[in-house]
Amino acid sequence: MIVSQAFKGKTYAVLGLARSGLATVETLVASGARVVAWDSREEARAAVADKAELGDPMEIDLAGFDGIVVSPGVPLNKHPIAMRAKIAGVPIIGDIELFALARPTLPPHKVVGITGTNGKSTTTALIHHIIEQAGFPARMGGNIGLPILGQEPLEPNLHGMGVYVLELSSYQIDLTHSLDCDVAVLLNITPDHLDRYNGFAGYVASKARLFAMQSAEHVAVIATEDEPSRGIAASAPAQLREVKAADIDPEAQLGWPSLQGPHNAQNAAVAIAVGRALGIDDATIMAALASYASLPHRMQAVGTHNGVLYVNDSKATNAASTAPALGAWPARDGKPRIHWILGGVAKSDNLDECAPYYGNIAHAYTIGEAGHMFADLLRPHMAVDDSEMLSAAVRRAARIAQPGDVVLLSPACASFDQFRDFEARGDAFAAAVNALE
Repeated sequence: MIVSQAFKGKTYAVLGLARSGLATVETLVASGARVVAWDSREEARAAVADKAELGDPMEIDLAGFDGIVVSPGVPLNKHPIAMRAKIAGVPIIGDIELFALARPTLPPHKVVGITGTNGKSTTTALIHHIIEQAGFPARMGGNIGLPILGQEPLEPNLHGMGVYVLELSSYQIDLTHSLDCDVAVLLNITPDHLDRYNGFAGYVASKARLFAMQSAEHVAVIATEDEPSRGIAASAPAQLREVKAADIDPEAQLGWPSLQGPHNAQNAAVAIAVGRALGIDDATIMAALASYASLPHRMQAVGTHNGVLYVNDSKATNAASTAPALGAWPARDGKPRIHWILGGVAKSDNLDECAPYYGNIAHAYTIGEAGHMFADLLRPHMAVDDSEMLSAAVRRAARIAQPGDVVLLSPACASFDQFRDFEARGDAFAAAVNALE
């Protein structure tokens, strides 16, 4: 784990004891801080009772505290802890801010921070892969993988200093005040998480803060393909590297099996720019693009049955993230070949971003809470089955699809009506595919 003299003798409250909260408690205690921890779940409190004091920050006296460390899942626009902390004059921070505060005490290193509405996890994993292939020490964390505080600090090697690659959600950026990324990345911005912000402008402002924290000598890599991203690029204090999906040669992209589709062209363009900013040569970058293996639930091929490819894109929880998947398999000889499974908890009452790709869809199968609404919306454009359940949609698609077709789970919705999370939904899809006879 990361241990730092930066926290010695200080006092922190930790609210929320899931993975990042537990790692936070362990880092702070090992660093010599006083820690008062709390979680609404009794079993979570029991897990740290031998390491930290227990106390609800909504009830204890916060005088003298150096910070309240909260989980990114705590909605600061609604939770009363925000006002209580303000009255007490205590900053609310997250584990990424603690990492930022610890940086001066760590061995020499660099930080790449990646944000955006869609594509963050794929791009984070891709950049991490490129750095590893170049021989540099690397760690991946933030909104992906293990909590960054729970990982061992990087030591330089013969190739150079280590690189921490952090996926950063808007929630994590909200809780960070001093993370000066050597390379900060913005992929795209479309409306999302609006229940946490004062409209779309508030969400955009959250993303912009990652770049406002950068020093002028550092690098900002921004895909300037939407108006909010262009606005952030115009005001970024760091050295700007603008990229677009069109920067990628389609013929070259064919040699990157796990990076197909227009959205992955943008992801690759960003990753190439980051690699170059870190001093990695083009030959190494291109070889890494070819060898990269996709993350689960993100355009993941889960099998072939009777000549039909089955693809799990369960991570696509809004129309903007589904649209590129629909563009990845264009019609062949004028015949559409995508069998699209969609639905769940809708984030919008339309699928406008997907409409340009309707010509690629042979058949749609709607599921979940939004199923009826989306079935009615799509029927004027294509054949639709209102399947309700994911397993039924897979079986129906398997009966209709022809060799060379693609059955694509790309729901354009959240999963919480029928599944715990998008991972559980993707796993259920894979299980349904494996059960086909």
